[in-house]
Amino acid sequence: MKKHVFGRHLKRDANERKALFKNLLTSLVMEERIVTTEAKAKAIKGAADKLITKAKKGGTDAFRSLAPDIRYDAVTKIINTIAPRFKDRQGGYTRIIKVGRRIADNAPQVVMEWVDRATVVEAKTQDKETKKTEKKVKEETKKTTVSVAKPVRETKIAKSSTPKQQVTRQKKG
Repeated sequence: MKKHVFGRHLKRDANERKALFKNLLTSLVMEERIVTTEAKAKAIKGAADKLITKAKKGGTDAFRSLAPDIRYDAVTKIINTIAPRFKDRQGGYTRIIKVGRRIADNAPQVVMEWVDRATVVEAKTQDKETKKTEKKVKEETKKTTVSVAKPVRETKIAKSSTPKQQVTRQKKG
């Protein structure tokens, strides 16, 4: 009987589990939204919240404490873009949304994402004249673009005394 066993093992040894969690956390940081199984999402939810808490402190200490858990490019992104979104929030940085079951093995699928999504800048509405000019430019570019065919490979013909040798060299080349 196993007693006082902490965490989810997910039928993996320690190294596989550590690599899996590192990849999932890196994907969550880089993509800001991942689709995974419910068990995996619940297993990394606490770790993802701890990443944000460490990143909110900022500085080189935060960089060093995050480096073992996620890749370098993800560390810079979490410190510079994701952590400032949560400066007023005390916890609960991730959300898990159930999506259904996977067809292959009937595993429950979820979408895991950050609670505060990046703000999307809305494009200003354009007046009719600018839309017309954009359409004209697109049409002109379609007319001017020409499909380029692959160049034909030319065979080098060695100068020889008889034409029969030239013909045989063309066939080989």
